[in-house]
Amino acid sequence: MRILIPMAGMGKRLRPHTLTVPKPLFPIAGKPIVERLVEDLARLYGQPIDEVAFITGDFGPETERQLVAIAERLGAKGRIYHQAEALGTAHAVYCAAELLEGELIIGFADTLFTADFALDTHADGVIWTKRVDDPRAFGVVTLDGQGVITGMVEKPKDFVSDQAIIGIYFLRDGAALKREIEHLLTHNLRTGGEYQLTDALEALRQKGARLVTGTVDRWMDCGNKANVLDTNHQILELTAASLAVPPSAVVKGSVLIPPVFVGEGAVIQDAVVGPYTTVGAGAVIERAVVAESIVREKAEIRGVSLTRSIVGVHATCNAAGLEVNLGDYSQHG
Repeated sequence: MRILIPMAGMGKRLRPHTLTVPKPLFPIAGKPIVERLVEDLARLYGQPIDEVAFITGDFGPETERQLVAIAERLGAKGRIYHQAEALGTAHAVYCAAELLEGELIIGFADTLFTADFALDTHADGVIWTKRVDDPRAFGVVTLDGQGVITGMVEKPKDFVSDQAIIGIYFLRDGAALKREIEHLLTHNLRTGGEYQLTDALEALRQKGARLVTGTVDRWMDCGNKANVLDTNHQILELTAASLAVPPSAVVKGSVLIPPVFVGEGAVIQDAVVGPYTTVGAGAVIERAVVAESIVREKAEIRGVSLTRSIVGVHATCNAAGLEVNLGDYSQHG
């Protein structure tokens, strides 16, 4: 069993933070987005994972080392493939063409989810969906009365369904998907100027594949600052019972309003921190009030009151400002 994680996007909506780290490695509640995704996908499958393939851009050897380590922590082999040019979701998957065989799960690394059910491996494929109010920005599926998919449309201008595809897929026959993607590439069949995975899956369906939906309880986007903070809020809420201040951290003369994640070696002194706040390893918060925020590793915050803020790695924030979005190694004040 293999997991494929396409993650070659530039993460422009989350800048300045993605100027120094790929968005999938940005931490939510103390753990990188992509690591949470891979863990959730492995838990959903419920059986050992042999390989995890990450389809990336040119993020450098240190990023690739971190990604391989994520796979290895699951007991799987980590592989790195590169998508040199953004030609669409089907093209991204095809960059790992040699792994497209047998059972596989595809998960795009800009979303997190919660689901409380076992994967139906008897269907030819499962496409996870969530009902949305405005489906025009998503790929959507239509269904029959038994929950079997009867069609797929990428970003429909007119309403056809409110069941949006969230970017998580299971296929029993990866080789069949590979053939359909090759057909798109060979005949230059694009939708919206790109090779779309939904087009390959729709071709599979039209040839008789029985595709069904899997629905999720929560679908948490990690696209921009506001969405990342909302997802951090939800993950902290879901994991509140397991959160504890590590022995290496120092909390003195301060109040922590749960849920709060505190990283190793963090220092919180004469401060109020929380609720729904992540404090990275080695961060320092003194004489400050910080709520609904993410404070990255080695950041320093002194004498300010912040909410709905992200303070980057080794960044310093000493100036007044209710909301900030401070990149790594930056200074405010």
